[in-house]
Amino acid sequence: MQKLEIDISDVNCLQEAAQKLIEFAGNIKVFTFDAPMGAGKTALIKQICKTLGSSDNFSSPTYSIVNEYAAPSTKLFHFDLYRVKSPEELLDLGFEEYLDSGNYCFIEWPEIGGRFLPQSYVSIIIDVNQNNRYLRAKILN
Repeated sequence: MQKLEIDISDVNCLQEAAQKLIEFAGNIKVFTFDAPMGAGKTALIKQICKTLGSSDNFSSPTYSIVNEYAAPSTKLFHFDLYRVKSPEELLDLGFEEYLDSGNYCFIEWPEIGGRFLPQSYVSIIIDVNQNNRYLRAKILN
């Protein structure tokens, strides 16, 4: 199993972390983000989207569940599943179609969508210890 660890305690490290994550993922385009509230999931996803070439306005999809951003030759889908109550809600949203689209999918609070995840995806965990943040990524397949 491939693993990557990055200290992201300094917000100025996010650009380098985003580049490393994209390179680490290779052809894999589904990423899950597991971290406590306020740990920086959305900030990291915003930086990944910028690194992929998007210049859209980024915001957390807490209420809309999914935001779509444009990047050169691809779309970027940013999910926040925090408010989703059941897997059936995800089916109604077309979650499987998004995951199967071949576009990048970034999923915050992924637990409820676990059964829909593709065979291979990048799992990202952000650990917070006082003012320090550490990103641990692994490719699951």
